[in-house]
Amino acid sequence: MTIASTAVVHATAIVEDGASIGEGARIGAYCVVGPHVVLAKDVTLEAHVVVNGHTTVGARTRIYPFASIGMPPQDLKFNGEVTALEIGEDNQIREHVTMNPGTEGGGGVTRIGDRCLFMVGAHVAHDCMIGSNVVMVNSAGLAGHVQVGDFALLGGHSAIHQFVRIGAHAMVGGMTGVERDVIPAGTVMGNRAHLAGLNLTGLKRRGFPKEEIHTLRAAYRQIFESHDGELVERASALRATLPASGPARDMVDFILAD
Repeated sequence: MTIASTAVVHATAIVEDGASIGEGARIGAYCVVGPHVVLAKDVTLEAHVVVNGHTTVGARTRIYPFASIGMPPQDLKFNGEVTALEIGEDNQIREHVTMNPGTEGGGGVTRIGDRCLFMVGAHVAHDCMIGSNVVMVNSAGLAGHVQVGDFALLGGHSAIHQFVRIGAHAMVGGMTGVERDVIPAGTVMGNRAHLAGLNLTGLKRRGFPKEEIHTLRAAYRQIFESHDGELVERASALRATLPASGPARDMVDFILAD
């Protein structure tokens, strides 16, 4: 066990041999930290937090009471193999959030980016890949192998089916069940979810230039509102006309990805 000299561990907390606790970390009352856990600089565990498994928590991340982080995946194929959960920096993980490590069949790692907010009761299942600046509202849930792009927002009580991709800057409405991929900057809602347009409000808040938003809207209309040929054919034809970067190109590349 390695506990930095400036770390503060409450007398009622349990930090098992082998854990590594960084400078300035704070571990509150009745927390349990497993033997393979690494807490980076200035990580805060409020009271009653459990962090277990081969879990790494990035600097300045704060985890609130009754969160369960790094416990075995909810997958009947999991047989106790060594897998990992990697959490980035400056994340806020609120009460009753659950996050599971990966499985051997899914690549072995569940990975969380930086500056994300996981509100009360959110769930991140095994082998998920979550970008940075993602928000999961209360009780939003990801099944296994889900990919979530940067700045995506998942509304309260939304449920994402396994192997689904949520593109960057997308918005999933509350109480929405998502069975198919969501394009970057798309908005989906309903049970089951249907594509309801673009998340223009989110793009404007993040300072995307008007020209890029106009190009995206035109591309969206050409792909999703036209009836000429198949969707993939329309996307392929459009890609050759688009700039090499920007939200429209991201949307087309997402659709055409293998």
